[in-house]
Amino acid sequence: MGSAHHPRRGSMAYYPRKRVASPIPRIRSWPEIDDGPRIQGFAGYKAGMTHVFTTDWRKHTTTAGQEIWTPVTVIEVPPLKVAGVRFYERTMYGLKTTSEVWSENLDKELTRRIPVPKEYSTEKALKKIEGDIEEVRLIVHTQPKLMSGVPKKAPDIMEVRVGGGTVDERKEYALALLGKEIKFSDFKHSGQFVDVIGVTKGKGFQGHVKRFGVKLLTHKNSKHRRMIGTLGPWHPDWVRYSVPQGGQMGYHQRTEYNKRIIKYVDFVEENGVRKLEMDITPDGGFPHYGVVRNQYVLIHGSVPGPAKRLVRFRDPARQILEDVESIEITYVSLQSKQGV
Repeated sequence: MGSAHHPRRGSMAYYPRKRVASPIPRIRSWPEIDDGPRIQGFAGYKAGMTHVFTTDWRKHTTTAGQEIWTPVTVIEVPPLKVAGVRFYERTMYGLKTTSEVWSENLDKELTRRIPVPKEYSTEKALKKIEGDIEEVRLIVHTQPKLMSGVPKKAPDIMEVRVGGGTVDERKEYALALLGKEIKFSDFKHSGQFVDVIGVTKGKGFQGHVKRFGVKLLTHKNSKHRRMIGTLGPWHPDWVRYSVPQGGQMGYHQRTEYNKRIIKYVDFVEENGVRKLEMDITPDGGFPHYGVVRNQYVLIHGSVPGPAKRLVRFRDPARQILEDVESIEITYVSLQSKQGV
C-alpha cells in the first residue's frame, strides 16, 4: 500500500498491461458537440518530431506575445476515404447496429483488407434503413498508397462519429459524403484542441525494475538485486495483481488529452504547380520515415507511438482552455535528425 513516505511504484491506472489487440486505436466514447453536423475524428501517420519558434499565444504567461521555442510532432494526414455509413440504435445493452450503406465505387486497395462484393446496390441498401436511429458513424479508411513513409498499401479501416445537429441532419450529412474524400480541415483547424489516441512503442518483456520503477535491493541481498523484496503477505495466500512483477511493457493504447494543433498545412498552387504551403521534411528525412509528401499537422508536444504508426484524433473530451484562431510560426527547424 502506498503512503507519503513510500509511494507505490507504477500507476495502477493502466491494467492489465498486455499487448493491445490491434495497432489501430479504438475510440470507445465520443463527446457531444453543439455545432452543426460534422465529423468528430480523423487519423494520420506519425512521421517524427522537430521544433518551431512561435509567438506565444497564451495571454497570461510571462512570455505572452514573445517568441518561444516549441517542440512539435509531425503527423501526415492525407485525406480519408468514406467507404460506408453505419447506423446504430439504443438498446438496453447499449448501441446496436441496425443497418449500413456502402459505396458502390470502393477503392481497389480495400480488397487487401476485406472481401469486397462484385455487385452491390447502394439504392437497395438505402431502402433497408430502419429502426430508431440514434447514432451515425462513417466507415472510413486511410490511403497509405499516397505516402512514401509508410511501406504498405493495405488501408486501415475505422469508424468516425458524426456529431452535432439532429439525427436526420447527421444522416443526410453522412450519406452526402459516401464514396468521397474528407480532409483534416473538415475536422479541425490550427489553434484548436484535440485528443490524440495512439499505441505506444513496444518494449517486449521487461523486469520489475524497468517496468514499475521499484528500487534496487541492497548489495547485501543474496543472489539478485533487480527483484522485489516480497510477493506479499502470507494471507491472503495468493499473489495479488497489484504486486509489481515482470511482464509486457509498451504496445499499449494510450490517450493524450488536450493537445494543441499548432498548424495544419495543406497544398497550395503557385504558378500552376501544386505544392505544400510549408516544407517540414528535415535534411536527410525523418528517421525511419523519410519524406512528408501530403498534408500534415503539427501537434504541440509528443504523441504516443513510433514513426509510421497510425494515430487517431478526436474532439477533446476534457477541454478547459480556449481555442485560438491561429498561431504565428516564425521559424521551422529543418536540420537533420540523423544525429550527425
